[in-house]
Amino acid sequence: MVSPELIRRYPFFAGLSYEHIVTLAKAADELSVRSGHYFFHEGDELSYFYLTLDGEVVIAIDLPKQDESYRLAEVVTREFETEAVTVINIGPGEVFGWSALVPPHTATSSCKALTSSRVMAFDCLKLRRSFEEDSEFGYLMVQKAAQVIRSRLRAMRTESLANLVT
Repeated sequence: MVSPELIRRYPFFAGLSYEHIVTLAKAADELSVRSGHYFFHEGDELSYFYLTLDGEVVIAIDLPKQDESYRLAEVVTREFETEAVTVINIGPGEVFGWSALVPPHTATSSCKALTSSRVMAFDCLKLRRSFEEDSEFGYLMVQKAAQVIRSRLRAMRTESLANLVT
């Protein structure tokens, strides 16, 4: 458990009642990780979402290695070499692992610590039980996750357009 007062400091949790903040605090732990630590890989089932307290983490997706040719069968079966490509950097005060809040609860990308980092990890198995008992709380958290998804999609779109122009 972490202090509810620590959680209240972060804008992601704005608008939640004190009771909701306490529920979050009871489902949270602080973790310190070293640079290079993977929180999850694309396709993993997620049980936690995270808030970055200190340090920097990166969201990456695996893409086929460039300058390589692949047969159609290799592409269909995903039997080709890939390289991780960073799509967004996450700093203090930002959340990641939102897929743990949204069915089917599987990671849409990979996430690793770029630097030594301190994060708050929220146990979504506990939280999802709370959401069943308090649907307003669940609705508010899914809305907050949707806002993160929206901003990440916008950032990726902007980055993609910038790469097309150059």
